[in-house]
Amino acid sequence: MLQYDVVIVGGGPIGLACAIAAQQKGLKYVVVEKGCLVNSIYGYPTNMTFFSTSEKLEIGNIPFVSNNNKPTRAEALEYYRRTAIAHQLNIQLFEPVTKIENKQHVFEITTTKQQYNAQFVIIATGFYDLPFLLNVPGEALPKVVHYYKDPHFYAMQQVLVVGAQNSAIDAALETYRKGAKVTLVIRGSEVGERVKYWVRPDVMNRIAEGAIKVYYNTTVKEILPTEVILQTPDGIETIPNDFVLALTGYQPNLQFLEDAGVTLSNDAIKKPTYNENTHETNVPNLFLAGVICGGMDTHSLFIENSRVHATAIIETIVGRLTLAH
Repeated sequence: MLQYDVVIVGGGPIGLACAIAAQQKGLKYVVVEKGCLVNSIYGYPTNMTFFSTSEKLEIGNIPFVSNNNKPTRAEALEYYRRTAIAHQLNIQLFEPVTKIENKQHVFEITTTKQQYNAQFVIIATGFYDLPFLLNVPGEALPKVVHYYKDPHFYAMQQVLVVGAQNSAIDAALETYRKGAKVTLVIRGSEVGERVKYWVRPDVMNRIAEGAIKVYYNTTVKEILPTEVILQTPDGIETIPNDFVLALTGYQPNLQFLEDAGVTLSNDAIKKPTYNENTHETNVPNLFLAGVICGGMDTHSLFIENSRVHATAIIETIVGRLTLAH
């Protein structure tokens, strides 16, 4: 059994920030990540550009220099990889955590590979792991994806993009520019207000000129091998289709928190219970960092305003260890 002061679950930017803070305070720690380093960023579309400027994404006092004001996915992967290597962080990759148990003032953290003991646990698992499903017949067909990567794959194909926010709009524009015939399906009455300010006019112009067809106030009713059936304000409409990009957003794995004993609010937000100053949950010595703190409200916390969580948590842990000795 491996013994640590702190086990950090999640190897994204905030998990890395927690690791750096723990290392700087001389704590024995390990980061356990179910996928690759900064797995969520790796899963972003190949050509994605961040909304934030590079300095707001920095951790560990290492400058993030990008070619433009808004860094790209590739630049972020390079930056966080170099930061992890520069700090020689202790990270176990491709090792999903299956259980966190609190046993008499020590946590047992079980993974698919081994087991750890720790006095403290920090969960920094983000929200990109679970897509919101359409829950319609045909969603399991191979032509349906919930994570979009690269536009070339869809060249000269009839592509239905479902969603109104950044992921969907970026995919619609990129695939259109690679020669796809793109149809947007939006459940509401307009393109999302949170779409990046330099992208929203672009898609609105493409819609206005008819280059991208859009159905507002519309939902997908059924997906067939060569068609999609839509429920529009004017009734049922069936359109030819080769691929469906169901980019309707993502949600945190809140069941993982509940399994660890963390309570959630009873409303739709399902916000985890934690102290806003220390980030300790209702489970003593178990902390939350990053976007996971917001529950289903995944639009209020980002890398730039979550980096401070690491400092608050590690200072609390160091204080308790000091008192214990």
